[in-house]
Amino acid sequence: MPAGMGKNSESYFARAQKVIPGGVNSPVRAFRAVGGTPLFIELAQGSRIFDVDNLQYIDCVGSWGPMILGHGHRHVVEAVKKAATRGFSYGAPTLAEVELAEMIIAAVPSIEMIRLVNSGTEATMSALRLARGATGRKKILKFNGGYHGHVDSMLVKAGSGAATFGAPDSAGVPEEFSRLTISVEYNSLAEVKEAFANNRGEIAAIIVEPVAGNMGVVPPAEGFLSGLREICDAEGTLLIFDEVMTGFRVAYGGAQSLYDVRPDITTLGKVIGGGMPIGAYGASRKIMELISPVGSVYQAGTLSGNPVAVAAGKSTLSVLKNSAHYRDLEQRGAEFEAGVVASAEKHSFPLVVNRVGSMWTIFFTDQPVTNLTTANAAHREVFTRFFHLMLGEGVYLPPSQLEAAFFSAAHAKKDISQIIERVDRVIKKLAWEFEN
Repeated sequence: MPAGMGKNSESYFARAQKVIPGGVNSPVRAFRAVGGTPLFIELAQGSRIFDVDNLQYIDCVGSWGPMILGHGHRHVVEAVKKAATRGFSYGAPTLAEVELAEMIIAAVPSIEMIRLVNSGTEATMSALRLARGATGRKKILKFNGGYHGHVDSMLVKAGSGAATFGAPDSAGVPEEFSRLTISVEYNSLAEVKEAFANNRGEIAAIIVEPVAGNMGVVPPAEGFLSGLREICDAEGTLLIFDEVMTGFRVAYGGAQSLYDVRPDITTLGKVIGGGMPIGAYGASRKIMELISPVGSVYQAGTLSGNPVAVAAGKSTLSVLKNSAHYRDLEQRGAEFEAGVVASAEKHSFPLVVNRVGSMWTIFFTDQPVTNLTTANAAHREVFTRFFHLMLGEGVYLPPSQLEAAFFSAAHAKKDISQIIERVDRVIKKLAWEFEN
């Protein structure tokens, strides 16, 4: 029986569809973009996941990014166990959340104060409210294919699951909300300037993934991020970096330290929870003191700063800070990229590998992928076949062409070599199939 079609996964999926919309609690998990039955996971350890049919896979999803140390890292597990024995939630301040805040502020160049929340979506929603409160303006500029959580006003030409399903504008979002959102092509400063010219004095913020991850991985063009900074400075507009995916992933200080561009507001998630649900947004002291209870911009959350999630985050960041993980992740990523490109050249099969550190996407196209338009030009049917063949080879990839894949510190050199070997076999097969 092919991987991804195990009897137990099929049975559980049928059961799930009776009680959960689409059988999943987040749309891209449903395998709608690639077809077939999603895997139900039983266990994860290190670089591997194990499904309910007792099949093993090298995991290149990593819970969509947060598992930078790999699954079940002993220090993180121990920290979570210790925190859980002291209570799951208090709804009151703890020293641990102060310590996590201090760690993030020390690492991320633009942040002087920070507020912990429960998810990346909540962080983005709060950051947008803060930007509007700080500027007195209503409109937000985003980029086609940029996904910033399921915030109403951000589901306009969104990436990730929305783009995968070809329905970027969600039902249930009032037209009035979408009128306050301007969406232009990623990596195009010309379109940004045109948008400002047409909306003079009305744009509160530009929100951008400094490395796009929700149209697949798309790095910023040279000068793009610094150009956004210059435009915002000239227009009195705030620059928001959505680093939910890139924060502590592409570098310890996030993409803003990697590209040396400081935003006004930063949103975080994923890695800062070490696999537990958490998010955060931060900025200068002046901006953050506009937040309640000090200022008039209201935001609250009963479970914010959850002690178990905070413990996982503190432990994860402690390991990352005091190690050579980022150097090793770059080496593994570069080795993988070179291996895949060499395989494609050997078999004369067109593809592009976009990668920043341990984030990567393979696009089946012979053209550079620099924005949502070029990402959508990649051959989805080839990716679908590639995905299922790789699943059969025991490699678990994101079930969508428009999603980022990830390596972790638990991916040893042997894992990378095995993935390259399996990619080579699959590309050879694809080349033969498409020739015949």
